[in-house]
Amino acid sequence: MRLHRKGRTALVLALVAVVGMAFRVSWNALRDIAGAVGADETAAMLYPFVVDGLMALALIATLVLADRDRTFALRVLGAYTVASLVLNYVHGLVPELHGRTVDWGRLADWDPANWALVLLATSLPVGSIYFGSDLVAKVLHHRPAPIPTVSANAEESTETSVKRSTADLPASTPAPITANARVLPRPVAVGFLKPTVPAKPSPSIAPAPVAPIERRPVAAESTRPRRATGRVPAVAKPARSKRTPDQLLAEAREATADWPDAKVTGEGIRRALHTSPANARTLRDTLLAERAAGAAA
Repeated sequence: MRLHRKGRTALVLALVAVVGMAFRVSWNALRDIAGAVGADETAAMLYPFVVDGLMALALIATLVLADRDRTFALRVLGAYTVASLVLNYVHGLVPELHGRTVDWGRLADWDPANWALVLLATSLPVGSIYFGSDLVAKVLHHRPAPIPTVSANAEESTETSVKRSTADLPASTPAPITANARVLPRPVAVGFLKPTVPAKPSPSIAPAPVAPIERRPVAAESTRPRRATGRVPAVAKPARSKRTPDQLLAEAREATADWPDAKVTGEGIRRALHTSPANARTLRDTLLAERAAGAAA
């Protein structure tokens, strides 16, 4: 069941209150981290808006966008959530950050960890500028998909009307005639009758002479086989057995036995053996290699 309008308003206000309190709790940690990496007092006060503020912007963009843009907004939200969690965790581990007595640029005792934390803290403002601008541009250029309107007669249009066939309809059969039914004579129309004029006898027409059917000689069917007038289709030709590489090499040696080296080419071998260009090139290389080895020996 859908929530009432007042219930939804109360739910949104409760969410805003929770987010505001969480932002206040994270405020001190992010402000102290910003002061530890060299930010002045004003910049340290604005630093929490850079991280947690972009998280709120990414959350709103997630609710508005769709498809790839929504996935991008979710990734930005997840990345800045993890970054804020790491900085709050570091703030809880280093007590010196609470009193701001830590040296500038020193967030951890181990140098690689300190470098990574300083890089993370200083790169978040630049990332907020880039990702925030991209999210705002995507939201402004987003066009929601139109919602199809449902007409009042939609339910009626979805119903299928079944027409009765002529076999299902009652047949119009005549009423049976019973034995006791009286047969009434057919009424005769009474009126003035004109006298009929006798028709004149028509002259007899002699039948036209019919010519006798003349039998014509029919040529006897030839017993000689007919010649093929067209090309035999490829389907009717017998399938040629596939030759192995050894058989192709043997045929190539026999065909090019009296060829000079200049004539041993891939095209010549292909035409002589009726094989593919790739096989012809392979045979050419093999034959030239054999001739070169024989000449060196």
